[in-house]
Amino acid sequence: MTADSTAPLLAWKFGRRDYQLGHEPLIMGIVNVTPDSFSDGGHFQQTDAAVAHALRLVGDGADILDIGGESTRPRAEPVTVDDELARVVPVIERLAGQISIPISIDTTKAEVARQSLAAGAEIVNDISGLTFDADMPGVCSDSGAGVVCMHIQGTPQTMQDNPHYEDCVAEIDDWLQDRLATLRQQGIPSERVVLDPGIGFGKTAQHNLEILSSIAAIRSKGRPVLIGHSRKSFLKKLLHREMEERLAGTLGVSIALAEQHTDILRVHDVASVKDALLAWQTIRDAVK
Repeated sequence: MTADSTAPLLAWKFGRRDYQLGHEPLIMGIVNVTPDSFSDGGHFQQTDAAVAHALRLVGDGADILDIGGESTRPRAEPVTVDDELARVVPVIERLAGQISIPISIDTTKAEVARQSLAAGAEIVNDISGLTFDADMPGVCSDSGAGVVCMHIQGTPQTMQDNPHYEDCVAEIDDWLQDRLATLRQQGIPSERVVLDPGIGFGKTAQHNLEILSSIAAIRSKGRPVLIGHSRKSFLKKLLHREMEERLAGTLGVSIALAEQHTDILRVHDVASVKDALLAWQTIRDAVK
């Protein structure tokens, strides 16, 4: 069995960045500047701790840093614009002058995106697909930022009440394609957009598994795909493991996603994921 080289390369272009994605996944390292994120809430809430953690992720091989100041775990309490800005902007300002990889701001608020981009971020990662704040498409259009457009059913407060689909993958894919068309009309070229089907955001464990095994169907529409699976609760259903025991499951899913040419993996444990992918790639490429 030889490595599959038939998957097309897909371009992601924004600002001075020009990625040709599809060979090996980029790794997006997570920096939660929050007291209540589901996995590492409170660990990096202070600016110094968040910056130090971000620099560790860069040293571990992260290709992108994703900075967030509001937890989007199920039933998380909303955060004010001022509080979110106070958490993320100082971190972005400190990092922007020290690192060469792009910084992503994980937010649904247009003002947070605007000030974060001014501070040095280059990507807006919006779990609502730029739908929660009517001003968000304009901010992204005017700035030339890269965009991660994610699917969510409901809001973080309601999304896990009773998620339901007739055909999970098809419905999510259709929604993402509709959003892509709308964003084009709002001045955001498709080449600047990456699609995220939203693992854990209004999905059951079974829905998540269906999505994770169907990357090619989403990717076939011509846009890169980002997956955020790290340490998430579907792994508890699958493996019966608590939060601190989900690294191995995260690594297994990362390799399964890489085999499907997933373009970007958003993870907490950058070094471990990089090691697992390198070992897989080395053996894959040696098989004749």
